[in-house]
Amino acid sequence: MHILIADDHAVVRRGLKDILTDAIPDANFTEVANGDEVLSRLGKSQISLLVLDISMPGRSGMDVLRDVKHAYPRLPVIILSCQPEDQYAVRCLRAGAAAYINKESASEELAMATKKILSGGRYISTSLAEKLITNLDESTDKPLHDSLSDREHEVMKMIAVGVPLTEIGDRLHVSVKTISSYRTRIMEKMQMKSNAELTRYAITHSLIA
Repeated sequence: MHILIADDHAVVRRGLKDILTDAIPDANFTEVANGDEVLSRLGKSQISLLVLDISMPGRSGMDVLRDVKHAYPRLPVIILSCQPEDQYAVRCLRAGAAAYINKESASEELAMATKKILSGGRYISTSLAEKLITNLDESTDKPLHDSLSDREHEVMKMIAVGVPLTEIGDRLHVSVKTISSYRTRIMEKMQMKSNAELTRYAITHSLIA
């Protein structure tokens, strides 16, 4: 059993390793600090499970998740995040993650999720399950940002915090023309005309700090 832990903080990696060592004593571990190292390591080792932080330097966790599931569709991936479940969990699960766990609850949930996933299942926390049921029961319209694709959602958040389009293109490794097209689609879908409106919306809906 070989588990790859990807997080840019060494102390977090150590904590995750301790939790998983207690739960799976015969497991071996490899640690990496960014998305590029994840993909490099997967190409060199036989990994049974990837524990992936969604917020690392460089490429976003969502990008890494999509690339991993494309290249290794059978590899189970647990996403760890400081972001609230209602912002990212469903997007990550749709992208192929086997579980989405908030770092604050990792000490209680990570071992349980890992055992379930390694036995062939997927893991959804009780709180997330309740939120999904609540959403099904609600008759009100979904928020506007739910209409965005994963990439549009990512670009929208960067625009909302004031990142220039050129820099967004650099971060995502696409042209500024492509980012401008994303911005146009985002504005249309969210029925807005300016970045300021987008920023107000993102703050109101707790999409940015």
